Amino acid sequence: MSDLPALKNAALTLDQRVATLIFQRDDVRNALTGTELTEDIVATLAWANTCADISVLIMTGEGSAFSAGGNIKNMAARAKESPHMLAQYYKYGVQRIPLAMQAVEIPVIAAVNGPAIGAGFDLANMCDLRIGSTHAQFGETFANLGLIAGDGGGWYLQRLIGYQRAAELTFTGRIVKADEARALGILLEITEPDQLMVRAQEIAAKIASKPPLALRYSKRLLRLAQQQELGEHLDTCSSFQALCQKSEDHAEALTAFFEKRNGIFKGR
Repeated sequence: MSDLPALKNAALTLDQRVATLIFQRDDVRNALTGTELTEDIVATLAWANTCADISVLIMTGEGSAFSAGGNIKNMAARAKESPHMLAQYYKYGVQRIPLAMQAVEIPVIAAVNGPAIGAGFDLANMCDLRIGSTHAQFGETFANLGLIAGDGGGWYLQRLIGYQRAAELTFTGRIVKADEARALGILLEITEPDQLMVRAQEIAAKIASKPPLALRYSKRLLRLAQQQELGEHLDTCSSFQALCQKSEDHAEALTAFFEKRNGIFKGR
């Protein structure tokens, strides 16, 4: 098994092919700026791509919030910097998260334990699945501070809930509670707070029981389908399917099906 990356502001565990990343900066409501959380997230995603022992990743926050996004005190301290320096700050800072999330090869589940605001909301939207506790709240609140989503949040939000709803949330900066978030399609499910991680682990375990290579190729196809024309996508499907059909896991899945048992998959 690959060694876990050394993280500074988060904890990472791996059990039964399910990795769990817990943000541990409750003192600043797990803000992504002014902490090491951006580095920790990027490092975890890079590790996930090279670790054959992981099939799914859960992200959640320790304490009262999933992530408050940007650290407002940190924003104020940067106000005197030049536009060029501020642009570089975003490019080599928080913008590394959407690029890493777009490149990660495994399914990612956001277990939203509390407020996910600004860049924290955007991070949740970058995940494949989102489940939230009754304490979950969401807000694309940048306009409230005279800002825009510098982490590419507008790209994700309209793909998730459609342009008109994304525009309304962006222009008003209002907070959406858990029930509305589920109605909008932001949340897949809502749980009681003490059942959030239980349910996240249940979903993750079901995903992790599938052949690992098929999961990774399926994730890539879903991402590619967002930008490919149908013909190009079908060509990609043919290539990926050929690789899957020659895998040991496919042969094992067929054998397990006929023998009416669970498959034992090795990711090869």
